[in-house]
Amino acid sequence: MGRIRTIKKAMDIYLSKYPILVLTGPRQSGKTTFLKNEFTNYTYINLENLDNRTYALNDPNGFLAEHGNFVIFDEAQRAPELFSYLQTKVDNDKIMGQYILSGSQNFHLMRNISQSLAGRVAMFKLLPFDNLEMEHADWLNDDYAVNLQRGFYPAIYDRDIPSKVFYSNYVQTYVERDLTELIQVKNLKLFRNFITLCAARVGQLLNLNSLANECGISQPTAKAWISVLETSYILYQLQPFHSNINKRMTKNSKLYFYDTGLVCFLLKINDAASVKTSAYKGSLFENFIINEYIKQQYHQHLLLDFWFWRDAVGHEVDFIWQDTEKLNLVEIKASETIIPEMFKGLSYMKKFMPDLIESKTIVHTGLFNQNRTAGEVLSWKKILR
Repeated sequence: MGRIRTIKKAMDIYLSKYPILVLTGPRQSGKTTFLKNEFTNYTYINLENLDNRTYALNDPNGFLAEHGNFVIFDEAQRAPELFSYLQTKVDNDKIMGQYILSGSQNFHLMRNISQSLAGRVAMFKLLPFDNLEMEHADWLNDDYAVNLQRGFYPAIYDRDIPSKVFYSNYVQTYVERDLTELIQVKNLKLFRNFITLCAARVGQLLNLNSLANECGISQPTAKAWISVLETSYILYQLQPFHSNINKRMTKNSKLYFYDTGLVCFLLKINDAASVKTSAYKGSLFENFIINEYIKQQYHQHLLLDFWFWRDAVGHEVDFIWQDTEKLNLVEIKASETIIPEMFKGLSYMKKFMPDLIESKTIVHTGLFNQNRTAGEVLSWKKILR
């Protein structure tokens, strides 16, 4: 891929500030291609390769000495014993940007970083394409449902792979392989059913007991499987915002997937038209928009905080983002018709926290933007620009 991913700009800045940069993200999000194409002055070593890994594990000092400075170690979690030797090397050499580590197993990677490399690394996440990257490559359709359904993984666009083919292979090859390395899944069919049940719950409060019961597994097993899906960058939990507005606020998180194409595949939504007639339309669009905030946050290294808010009597705000001490409230509507009633949740929260609210925004499926008295109306294409 010849284009520069947005994250390159942030990584370039921190190459001069930390001896090690770490790039994580889902399998197939483009990490290897990005690193090979954009850091050409680095030697690239893939530790998934058995010969490389054996050398690194059996003779770490010789391995590091042979490859010198400015090296990329891809799938670095495959050689965890190397990390303590990297610590000694960077402490002695005092060279900024000496190594770039990459990996898709966030659990293993972060555990080894926290044990050996704390304070020596700058962390980055490369997720599937964001809308800015899609637009730059001329792949972003004016119809939100087209890309929402197709998904955002690079191979779909770079190699023109049909979504259904890509996600079928992705689930079988990457999801199941990654997950069976982390936990012992005795019944793969049951686990596939669990992932589909999660897809049907995007945008909903996570109720582990309900999810476990419907799948026919124990609550601890459901909790463990959710955790593994999170560490493999399949799904994530959005946490509730807490304040003193009302003590009777929800404490449950909400469930989302990192890629809406995968959700559509699991729910058998096979084209853009089906997105718009689906019972999941609102949830899918909500997931799509929140993903966009999250992808741009990581790719531009914005260091934002994200939440949702809901109280016991039904007042809610779909999404809250914060970059200063003030909050930005976002309501997400799968509609092009904006009516005053849509600002109700935003106005309610503003009423109780007038000094803490920076902005109120409705994000919709159309292409127009408006500034109304009650707040801003924003097209899905204009998020964080």
